[in-house]
Amino acid sequence: MKITFLGAAKIVTGSSYLLEVGTQRILVDCGMFQGSKTITAFNRRDFPYDPASIDCVLLTHAHIDHSGLLPKLCKAGFKGTIHATRVTNELCGIMLPDSAHIQEFDAEIANRKGKRAGKKPVEPLYSIDDAYACLKHFSPVDYDSELVIAPNVTVRFRDAGHILGSAMLEVMVSEDGKTTKLLFSGDLGQPNQPIIKDPTFIDEADYIIVESTYGNRLHEDYDKEEHLATIINTSVARGGNIIIPSFAVGRTQTLLYYLHNLLKAGKITDIPVIIDSPLAISATDIFLRNTQDYDNEAKEMLFKDHDNPLHMPQLRFTKTADESKALNNLDQPAIIISASGMCDAGRILHHLKHNLWRPESTVLFVGYQAQGSLGRRLVEGASKVKILGEEISVKATIHRLDGFSAHADQGQLLNWLSYFKRKATNIFLVHGEPEMSEPFAKVIKEKLDVSTYIPNYGDVAVLDGALWEINEAKVVDPAVKQLHDYLELLDREYAEYRKQLEQIGSADNHKITELMSSIEKLQSHLGK
Repeated sequence: MKITFLGAAKIVTGSSYLLEVGTQRILVDCGMFQGSKTITAFNRRDFPYDPASIDCVLLTHAHIDHSGLLPKLCKAGFKGTIHATRVTNELCGIMLPDSAHIQEFDAEIANRKGKRAGKKPVEPLYSIDDAYACLKHFSPVDYDSELVIAPNVTVRFRDAGHILGSAMLEVMVSEDGKTTKLLFSGDLGQPNQPIIKDPTFIDEADYIIVESTYGNRLHEDYDKEEHLATIINTSVARGGNIIIPSFAVGRTQTLLYYLHNLLKAGKITDIPVIIDSPLAISATDIFLRNTQDYDNEAKEMLFKDHDNPLHMPQLRFTKTADESKALNNLDQPAIIISASGMCDAGRILHHLKHNLWRPESTVLFVGYQAQGSLGRRLVEGASKVKILGEEISVKATIHRLDGFSAHADQGQLLNWLSYFKRKATNIFLVHGEPEMSEPFAKVIKEKLDVSTYIPNYGDVAVLDGALWEINEAKVVDPAVKQLHDYLELLDREYAEYRKQLEQIGSADNHKITELMSSIEKLQSHLGK
């Protein structure tokens, strides 16, 4: 059998792996690439396989970096079934049309500008009609049940504890008289999240394909509610809004849980909490309908205490664009939660445009910010950013609370891997930037004595029982390979430059402003 790594390879987004067993071709995830323009350009490349040749798709969860290219896949000729949990089916039912709306909107804006510049029209990746046509391919699967997708391939979806409906995949393959078990972690959740169950522990697997988003980091161990309360109260005292860029599915509902507790306990002032994202509103409805997947604590609140953890009197929803724009004229501070979580699209851009320049306002990040994203530039200290074609000074207070992440950190990933009763033959580290996955590979070797491999885009792992080898990146054309090698070189040089700049800044504080100005010019150039 073979696994070809076609996304989330030395980057966080674009999750996609092609599993070939005999004549069977199975796609695990088909996610959108997010981040810089160099990375998002991969979304417009032709699939490195014939979509009509894919027998089925196994989808780990609904987040767009795992599901976002499914409509493109179907549009290009895929005729098979997309297997996912029941909640993932429901969430994709709102997320893929929403993604299509963004594709159409972005294409329309690009064509308005392009027409004036004499450029050729740009087509959206897929349309809303394409998204709805794709949804007809979905088929719901129950957790822990056995799904036979071929005579020699069986799959079980196990709770990954990342968002509601998220799954890891146990794939059992019988080939040449041998049975091999593959385990795709999907996005592995952080234990003790509100509402979400903890990730399932697995006893054994021959090969593990595991995420490494936070493979070199430990989440801060602190009282999240207390820190959140302090940030909110401080901003309200200044008379400013609290703008929270948040993923519509998962993070928004976690925030509502904490805000519910803080308001109920009187730890924050009676402030409006506004969800300004039609997608987040619909996702919250799906969360409310699927209490069967809640953890025990949330179920107890809901059924024993009759206290809905996702509802509060202060909560408001803005569905229309006019309602969203009216938030710019609020006469009192408010908590505004809006998508997208990395600030790469959506209504959050307007809220940042109207609040970043205000010293009294606060922008609070509660999730991972990919390289090249606007969110990443803000948390790294940019003093000016370009939003919707306008340069905005950053005067607002920028906060980052990593402990809210729905991803397991290094210690939690290692604890999950330590539960296996026998060593895996190999662990493939995906879904992480090199500065996260490379140190994690060393830790796995030191602590668990298991071999690891960090695949490049296009690498093919050939598996034969306990024997495996890598065929390097045959699907990548020379230009992409050259770009990949160059970016790897830049990664190494960047680490050295950063060390030097920090030393210069520490030695002479007066040079920090000059250094920041030079860095911002470089960021502006890269963003073009």
